[in-house]
Amino acid sequence: MKRTLLVLGCLAIFMASCASPEERAAANKAADSANTSASTPATEATTPAATDTAAKEAAPAPAATTPAAPAATAEKGKGEALISKSDCLACHSKTQKLVGPAYVNVAGKYPATEENIDHLADKIIAGGQGVWGAIPMTPHPTLSKDDAKEMVKYILSLKK
Repeated sequence: MKRTLLVLGCLAIFMASCASPEERAAANKAADSANTSASTPATEATTPAATDTAAKEAAPAPAATTPAAPAATAEKGKGEALISKSDCLACHSKTQKLVGPAYVNVAGKYPATEENIDHLADKIIAGGQGVWGAIPMTPHPTLSKDDAKEMVKYILSLKK
């Protein structure tokens, strides 16, 4: 009985912390309009938010000894930014288990292969249950496959 109440309580907290489909659609619409304004000529994109976003995207990656490192840094930054804008941090943390597993634990379980990246991106979009416990992960159907892949690449980059 106590276990059932605990699970139901955790589920209630989880559901309360998740955004509704309407809120997610509004957030994605705002992100899409920001992406559209960033791709328009500079005379049209004069809002401070668009200017800040363009400046962040145009910032050079830190110098590295190998040519692949700047690309990896850019991917890591994009994936981390996508996660921080989504509701992922309500249930996940970089280093500690919350409702869902810590990102470092996911990175430890899955090698960074293209097959795993596709699989985990699909799990983010469709949701899932059973791999990390009884509490299901909320689906994110409004998230694009490319954005989900960027998030997964960032998570898998945290492998110790």
